[in-house]
Amino acid sequence: MIAAAIQAWEVDMAATNVYAGTARSMGATMGGVFRQVAGETRWEHLTNGFPDEADVHAITVHPENPDVIYVGSTKGAYRSTNRGNSWERLRLPAEADIWSVCVHPKNPRIIYAGASPPGVYRSEDGGDTWRKTADPGLPDRVIMGFACRVMRLDVDPNSPNDIYATLEANGTMRSRNGGETWEDCTADLIRFCEDPKYRSRIGSQTEIEGMLDGHALAVSAAAPGTVFLANRMGLFRSNDRGEHWQDMEISRFSPLTYGRDIRVSPHDPKVMYACLSPAARSTDGSIYRSDDVGQTWKRFDHDIKAEATMMAVTVHPRDPNQVYGASRFGQVFGTQNGGRTWNESRLPEGVRDVYAVACG
Repeated sequence: MIAAAIQAWEVDMAATNVYAGTARSMGATMGGVFRQVAGETRWEHLTNGFPDEADVHAITVHPENPDVIYVGSTKGAYRSTNRGNSWERLRLPAEADIWSVCVHPKNPRIIYAGASPPGVYRSEDGGDTWRKTADPGLPDRVIMGFACRVMRLDVDPNSPNDIYATLEANGTMRSRNGGETWEDCTADLIRFCEDPKYRSRIGSQTEIEGMLDGHALAVSAAAPGTVFLANRMGLFRSNDRGEHWQDMEISRFSPLTYGRDIRVSPHDPKVMYACLSPAARSTDGSIYRSDDVGQTWKRFDHDIKAEATMMAVTVHPRDPNQVYGASRFGQVFGTQNGGRTWNESRLPEGVRDVYAVACG
């Protein structure tokens, strides 16, 4: 029985691919999607059908079929049905820079894509056809040097018509009807800025910039009606579907408080992972884990040294012991034993800006 379990583990490891999405910025000479077999060191640049000039912002592996991968890029949304060996461009109804792709937790044929300028597209047939959902109509509160974008979408598994989104840099929004209409959930985030410690301005006209600089968002089946948010100022949660927010006070557990990613484990909704760093451009970063739906956190990525901001984390959809993370400048970290040991692998020379990591 033990031998069979070991053999099954080895087969699963052999079938696991890790994907990284990169951009041509900060002097980079390579961008796009890269793939590695878990446990190996070689990275493949997946260019068959994928435009050479596209910057990749999001990678989502289908939760039930690891052959199917969705990618969001500056050149639109792409799909592979053979683990990235070839790509097809998905026919969204308009040219769009796609920053997030979300597969519905109850019906995986429903897919949402978040765009820049702010908008959300919906497919009900696995990505074959798309329509644009209602215009969010959010006011332009923060004027940055880049167009605002829908950085992350998530669906409440307890209430599958409830969709939440965070924007960089314009707060959060929700839909209670599958995207037919959208509601602004930002007012209570702005309220934090009455306290000077929540004020931050780097590239805009206003000190509410930091609280509205949303990077990632997650919803857990273990906390009905609760939304978790990672932004420049830390980690926040709403217990009432985005109406009101509270600081999770990540500084109680970590010296790093810049929140870049937050994910719920697909195996246990009480388990969450977050990427924390000092700032958007930094020389440090870590992956933290919570086993109690965000009440407490502990550093998870033991004995690794990130040389840049930790940008993304992902959990294997079929194996809770496999977790992978990526730093901005091309380091990819992975554990196959629940965090006891970690491996580091560097993306090819020329990669300088990593946005996404996924596995399956």
